[in-house]
Amino acid sequence: MSTMQTREMTPAELGFSMPAEWEPHKATWLVWPQNPADWPGKIATIRWVFVEIIRKIVAGERVSLLVNSSAEETVARRHLTKAEVDLAGIEFVIHPTNRGWTRDTGPIFVRSRGRGAESAIVNFHFNAWAKYPNWQKDRTIPVMAATRRKKKLFDARIDGREFVLEGGAIDVNGRGSLLTTEECLLDQVTQTRNPGLAREQVEAALKGSLGVTNVLWLGAGVAGDDTHGHVDDLCRFVNPTTVVLAQESNPKEDNYRPLQANRERLQGMRLENGEKVEVVSLPMPAPLRFDGLRLPASYANFYITNSAVIMPTFNDPNDRLALGILSELFKDRPVIGIHAVDLVWGLGTLHCLSQQEPA
Repeated sequence: MSTMQTREMTPAELGFSMPAEWEPHKATWLVWPQNPADWPGKIATIRWVFVEIIRKIVAGERVSLLVNSSAEETVARRHLTKAEVDLAGIEFVIHPTNRGWTRDTGPIFVRSRGRGAESAIVNFHFNAWAKYPNWQKDRTIPVMAATRRKKKLFDARIDGREFVLEGGAIDVNGRGSLLTTEECLLDQVTQTRNPGLAREQVEAALKGSLGVTNVLWLGAGVAGDDTHGHVDDLCRFVNPTTVVLAQESNPKEDNYRPLQANRERLQGMRLENGEKVEVVSLPMPAPLRFDGLRLPASYANFYITNSAVIMPTFNDPNDRLALGILSELFKDRPVIGIHAVDLVWGLGTLHCLSQQEPA
């Protein structure tokens, strides 16, 4: 009798791939702010910022809102009702969490193409950015979501071991190309997600799990980034052939050299079809610091909803410039600023907090 185990087919082998964020959503997943340690001293303010985020999202799609308990659901309902947000567009999901960063902890969806297209979820074994001890509850979210939605759950693995990835570490154009950074996924010293894995193995895991064919490696992320190099503070696809890249104009600033180096890399890169990547510069706000800490303020942390693009703003002269640049790139939906000076105290903003579920 054979003792060989049959290897489960990957999403890519079964015809699944991750859609681009601008493709139609069924819903956006969020976690209601309930851990005061995420925003020390500011949790009450953050809840009202969240109400505004939800208001903008429910204008065009449902929100699946995770709450720790029925008591926390009551708190959320009270806030939303007071602000006259339509509760009919919100699905309250009672599920305990450690943190509120749904981009990294929430379900990452892939979808099959063609007639009868269906979606599934990939479980990437969250480990709190290889930095914090509290991840056990967050790690259960993709499993819960797959059960709730009655979706197939793929186990992300490479060479027989679990593969760790956060949603903020990647960005896709929905045609086969994926952006990520070496600082996040290849580092073997600081915050190592997958110890001992070489670039080729990481690429194989990304291709197998997300159905991409072309991995574009940038270098380092932005200063103050607690995740050690997430690409969603740095460079984002805005259509299948174009990216926006954060750029620092002050040569004395910490971000200046790393962002210039990433621009040089992109100029030599090719998309999945061999075309050059079109690069549009997105300014950086002036450095934000609070309580002695550099914060990862970046306009690249925008989120694309069905009815709008919501972009973090920082009471900065470049807010208007960044809104204008994104408005020129997204002709099919308005670009709306959300005040994020308090939000970024949690070391992330709009994209970090949200995860899309494709239609």
